[in-house]
Parts: sequence; C-alpha cells; structure tokens
Amino acid sequence: MKFTKGYWLLRDGVTAYSCADVRDLEVSQKCVTMYVTPWKVYHRGQTLAGPLFTLKFEAPVEGVLNVKLNHYEGTDNPGPNYPYNNEEKSIGFEENDAEYIVTTGKLKAHVKKETFEIEYRWDGRFLTGSGNRQLAYMTTDGGPYWRERLAASVDEYFYGFGEYFTPFVKNGQVVDIWNEDGGTCSDLAYKTVPFYLSTRGYGVFVNHPEKVSFEVCSEVVSRVQFSVPGEELNYMIIGGENPADALSRYTSITGRPALPPKWSYGLWLSTSFTTDYSEETVNSFIDGMAERDIPLSVFHFDCFWMKEYEWCNFEWDKDMFPDPEGMLKRLKAKGLKICVWINPYIGQKSPLFKEGKEKGYLIKNDKGGVWQWELWQPGLAIVDFTNPDACEWYKSHLRRLMAMGVDCFKTDFGERIPTDGVYFDGSCPHKMHNYYAYIYNKVVWDVVEEVKGKEEAVLFARSATAGCQQFPVHWGGDCDSNYGAMAESLRGGLSLSLCGFGFWSHDIGGFENTATPDVYKRWVAFGLMSSHSRLHGSSSYRVPWLFDDEAVDVVRHFVQLKESLLPYYYRNAETAHKTGIPMMRAMVLEFPDDPVCVHLDTQYMLGDSLLVAPIFNEEGTRRLYLPKVDGQWTNWFTGEKSDGGVFIDSKHDYFSLGLWVRPGAVIEMTENGKATSRKF
Repeated sequence: MKFTKGYWLLRDGVTAYSCADVRDLEVSQKCVTMYVTPWKVYHRGQTLAGPLFTLKFEAPVEGVLNVKLNHYEGTDNPGPNYPYNNEEKSIGFEENDAEYIVTTGKLKAHVKKETFEIEYRWDGRFLTGSGNRQLAYMTTDGGPYWRERLAASVDEYFYGFGEYFTPFVKNGQVVDIWNEDGGTCSDLAYKTVPFYLSTRGYGVFVNHPEKVSFEVCSEVVSRVQFSVPGEELNYMIIGGENPADALSRYTSITGRPALPPKWSYGLWLSTSFTTDYSEETVNSFIDGMAERDIPLSVFHFDCFWMKEYEWCNFEWDKDMFPDPEGMLKRLKAKGLKICVWINPYIGQKSPLFKEGKEKGYLIKNDKGGVWQWELWQPGLAIVDFTNPDACEWYKSHLRRLMAMGVDCFKTDFGERIPTDGVYFDGSCPHKMHNYYAYIYNKVVWDVVEEVKGKEEAVLFARSATAGCQQFPVHWGGDCDSNYGAMAESLRGGLSLSLCGFGFWSHDIGGFENTATPDVYKRWVAFGLMSSHSRLHGSSSYRVPWLFDDEAVDVVRHFVQLKESLLPYYYRNAETAHKTGIPMMRAMVLEFPDDPVCVHLDTQYMLGDSLLVAPIFNEEGTRRLYLPKVDGQWTNWFTGEKSDGGVFIDSKHDYFSLGLWVRPGAVIEMTENGKATSRKF
C-alpha cells in the first residue's frame, strides 16, 4: 500500500507517526522492550499525549530477531496466527552513548539513540535497516496501519513472496499477500507467503496471515516497504551466511517439508478435468501406458469421479463407476497408487450440505445462516475447519475413501475464502482468507498420515501460505498450453521454492487448451526433470499417443531417465526434508556469489549437482549459463566438458534438454535394477 506522494508528501487523509525516541527500557533474559515516542521529548509537557509505542525484540531461534510493535494493546486481536517454532532463546543486550545493541547469535540489532535508525548486522556485516522516520504508525481514512521500510542496498535483489508468476526478481514490484484463483498468467497467486529472501543472505518474515502489502523498491526505490492494517506489527529478521543459510533458518521456524514417499516421484497420470471418463476409459489409459512400456506410479481421478453439481459429496458417481471398490482393487493390482480430487466446498445439491448446515459445520454469514455464493458450484458453502467437529466430519469421509483404496488426495482450491464469513472459533475473516489454506491442507494431511503413516503421507495441493511447505507436494495451478505458460510456471515454482517449499510440480503439457505436439514433448522433458511429475489437463487427455507417435517415445525416454536417477532424487529429498533447501533450486540460491545467476529463471539446479535448462521454443535452441566453479561441467547426454562462467548455445531434439553435471558430483543411480553411481 502506498502512503506517500513522492519523497516529501503524504497522500490525502494519511498521517504518519514515525518512531523517533526511546523513552524507557525493560531488559530481561529473553526480551528487550523499548517504549518509543514519535517525537523527541524535551520537556514533561510532551509526555501528556500519545502515541506511545511498545517495541519488543525476542529470539525464537538463534540468529532470528522477532520484532514486535504495538500501539493500542487493549485492541481485540482474534486469530488465527501462524504457528511457529519459538524456542525463546536468550538474547544479549548492550548500551553505550550512541546506541542500544540487541544480540542473538551472529545477528545484532543496533538501535541508534539520536536518530532511531535500526541496523541489522550479521557477524558485523550490514544486512538491512530501518532508517530515520521509516518505521511508522499510519492513520488513514480507511483505518490505522503499521509501516516498515527496510533498506535495499545497491545491487541487492529480492525473491520469494510465494508462487508469483511475475518477473522472478521482485525489485520494482508491488506484491500483495492475498491468495486468489488467478491462473498462472496474472499478478495473482494461489500460494502467497509474507516472506522474502535477499541476495545479501537474510530473509524477512512478516508474521501476519492477513493481507500484507509489499512495495519492493517501488514506492521508495531504495527500500522494501511492508504494511499491515491494525494496531500491531510483527516481523522477523532472519540472518544467515548466505541465502541458503537464511532459508534453512526460516524453515526451522515455520516448518520443514515432510518427506514424500518414494512412489510419489514416479509418473502421475490423470483423467483430466472436464473430459469423459469411466472405468473403461481409465483402464484404456493405464493399459495403454503399460503396452507402450511407459512406467506409471499414480493414477489420479479428477473432479468428475463425483456426480456433477454435488462437489464435494465424497461419493463415486455410480453411473460412471458402478463398482468403485472393485475398480480400485483392480487398479492397485496393477501396482498403482490412487489419488482423488477434493476441495473444501460443499455444493448446495450435495447431500452433505443439509447435514453441514444443521450441525454448524459450514462458514456462516453475519445473519447466522450459511455463507454461500455461486462461483464454482451452485450455492456452494465452505467447510469451517475452525470447528473441531467439522474437521472430524470431513476426515470421516476421507477415511472412508482411503478404506476403499485411495492413497492420497489432490487438495484443490482453498483460495476463494470470504472476508465477511463468521467462524466457529471467532477467527477474524480477513486473517482467515490466507490462513484457510493452512488449516484445510493440515486437516487432510493429518488424516492421510493417520491412515497411511508418516512414511506414506503425501498431498497434491494448490493453495498455500506460510507453513504449508510441511504438507507436500504443491503444484502450480492452471496454466495455458504454450511456451510462455511453461516459463511462467517455472518462475512461480522457483519463487515458491525460495519460501521453503521443497517439492513442486506442474501440469505437464499445460492445463487450459491442448498443447501442440512440439510443446507437449518439450514440457514432458521439463516435467520429468522436476521433483514430481504429473500429466494433467482440462478439456483433453494428456496421454502421449494422442499427440503423435514420437511423443510416446519421448515420455518413455524421460520417465526411464527419471527412474534411473531416483536414488539421486531421494538423497536430495532428504536434504529438503532435513534442511529446508528445496529440490528445485534457483540458480541464485546455489550460486549466490555469481552475479550472472541473479536474474536466471529459465534454468535451475535439480538437487545439488544437476543443472536443468528446459527448451522453450519450437526451434529446439537453448542458451544456458554454467556458473563459475572449480573444475569443468559435463553435459549429461553428450559428455561434453566446459569451464564455468560461460554461456552455452545448443540445439536439441525431443530426447534432450540442457542437462549439465556439476564438477566433482557423484550421481546415485539404478541401472538394470542395481544401485550404481556416476562420478564427474
């Protein structure tokens, strides 16, 4: 949100009360509290009126400073709030003539007495800071806000904020943290996270589930500004030696990704969305893949496994699937895992609507009735997951499906959440809008983990917010079926990965419309060099023989390549699980000291040793960058060697893409069913 008109003026209706002077201190082992005025106090008369702000520094884990500001502490502040790991570490405090110094590990906050500037330093190195008159309580015609502006150094770049499909480097952008169902071609996002990562090796987490508005070097081009409505502000400065270190520390607070089961890395095949399908159709796809020697791991039933107008009723459409239990047994006898589509909405025609209404399991409107609208399903209502009984009700239907043979769920939607709903536990609807994705996915995750065990739990989720990385896997939402959509999907995935999401997928071939055989085959290579791989579309099927004969060979080729690399995938998945460093890594995360990597968003590191550069044009050409390293990179397909610090131009048939191996790597593999490795 913008508050100013240029450098000097505030917008009409805006007043700023900037933090200016520390008037009193309270220091304990785990908290430093400062009482701050918006002006210098020179005589007692100035103390007779406010405001007076409370500023607290705490350390949830070592190397992280939790900064809390408050104006009116008596203001009602219902939840929800993001859960986070708070170890309540001890902090150090020093004072000299010029400043107060708050310390946790290598991270220090230097609060200047004269100017109330705050400098955040890591091992003495400047990270960022709140300058004179930058931290402020703002009053506007629309109510109060807190605003912070943190310094952006020359040649500093910012990433993250969730799965945004806009340019990868967020400098110059306005980013509003607000989940919406906007496709992959807009400035909206299904997965928003109020966290950003800097090339200077630190992160900032604004600990608010409601809308957080970021001006990333936009309103003030030398600062990252963020603002939240209300009487309080809570943000964390997360220090690190480099971006990866800061990201790992961030996930130690908000949660590390669970480890998906090994079968989940294989190929997933879907019915697609609005297509016609029955058991006969499903078997034709599965048998067709087997007949063509294409390994398949998971079969996914999309929306129309349930009867139209009744989503969700959690009942198989008996017209299409007269014997669902028998069908699932037959599919599982073929060695497949089963995924089915669900969402948190209950259409008015669903038999569950009446039950949910009568028992209070649905979000209510301000008149005490059920909150409803027509977008997506006629008269749909939304399950109120703040009601423990509603959670158990929802879980009971999932348990029943899993007893039939379902292994996991595609948790679609969760973004279209009202801001005027009334919740069972009194939650603020503005905070619940983004946070709903967390409680929705957690409810489903918990029941899958309960039934299958921790080693087998996995989702295929679309909506997310901070902390949802604990419930993998996430996919990129509704994209078109062209090269531009392929590239924007990758941008979004890399941005999400820089928020600690370790596992990510996308619709191979695109979702909307139907890809040309050319785009489909290029997307197959990209999709099967991602952490998770799914063939899925909207109005047409995605089995390869419907594109052309060569597509069959291309899918087989890359499925077999991925299967041979599964031990390498598993090792890097363990790393994501233990450290929060994602499987698909932006080049800047892996090579933060190489300035060329700052802007690269059409290539990535898959794990620690494989550089992947998909093909984004019908000519099959590719320019990729090999970062500066000791030793020579090796082309996976040709064995060609190259020094780092150079751009490589190449041309590829459909059985290739840019795939280079880092010097000194050991790539774990299986060949002919036996464990082996390749050394480079």
